[in-house]
Amino acid sequence: MERHAEALIHCQGLVKIYKVANLEVVALQGLDLNVEAGEFVAIVGASGSGKSTLMNILGGLDVPSAGRAVVAAHVLGEMGARELTEYRRRVIGFVRQQTTRNLLPYLSAQENVELPMVLDGVGGRERRTRTAEMLAMMGLEDHVRNRPHELSGGEQQRVAIAVALANRPAVLLADEPTGELDSVTARDVFDMLRLANEQLGVTIVVVTHDPLVNDQVQRTIAIRDGRTSTETLRRRAVSDDGEHELIAEEYAVLDRVGRLQLPRAAVEALGLERRVRVVLEKDHITIWPDGRGPVDKAGGHD
Repeated sequence: MERHAEALIHCQGLVKIYKVANLEVVALQGLDLNVEAGEFVAIVGASGSGKSTLMNILGGLDVPSAGRAVVAAHVLGEMGARELTEYRRRVIGFVRQQTTRNLLPYLSAQENVELPMVLDGVGGRERRTRTAEMLAMMGLEDHVRNRPHELSGGEQQRVAIAVALANRPAVLLADEPTGELDSVTARDVFDMLRLANEQLGVTIVVVTHDPLVNDQVQRTIAIRDGRTSTETLRRRAVSDDGEHELIAEEYAVLDRVGRLQLPRAAVEALGLERRVRVVLEKDHITIWPDGRGPVDKAGGHD
């Protein structure tokens, strides 16, 4: 987490506690996260892991109970009502899972895309030009006058992406944008997000359970129990046979106080529980189940 000064999104020690009746539910437990400008990343995790809570905080829809979250130099949780409105209007674009929540049903595709610009005071000629560009990028130039009920689910989500991009935000947040779509349509939507990332340079953070994300994003961040647990980095390389291949490498995330969550598969495979032995080698560490590990000269464990 050393590069936070360069990060467009920087979360440190993020905590969110909800009160339900007489109970306190801890949704985030000291989460750390960095996303640099221009990245396209996915956040994954089981239900209840804290993914949607994180997205709501980054989107200015909720405030953290503790910790620090900064997006494009805006310190979340410290903004007044007016500043928060401008943040949601200009800095963040948001695409939700439910297509019905992204678009106004009585407006055409063109009018839906223009609406954020109307609210932001953009002039008519610029609105029309920008709207035409966004809808063309999404492959919807023939559907500008269609209302949502005249569009397929995938087309509605592509209009929603155009709406989210209308005011040229620094960050686009997408919460399960393909959750209601079939696999072919979902791939089309991911392709449109990747196109926006590449052509506009917008930073994209998507929460998803969709396995298609593995072929689309540069980095997958897994959240477990309210903290970032692992990151999978992807890069393309040329094999010995001259074939282009996608290489994915998974890393455990070390937080600022030295805590780390081992991948669940490793924990289960080795039967790790309660406590483990950590042995410092010359240039790495080894982790052993309790009661196992290298033996010292006295006959015990190191």
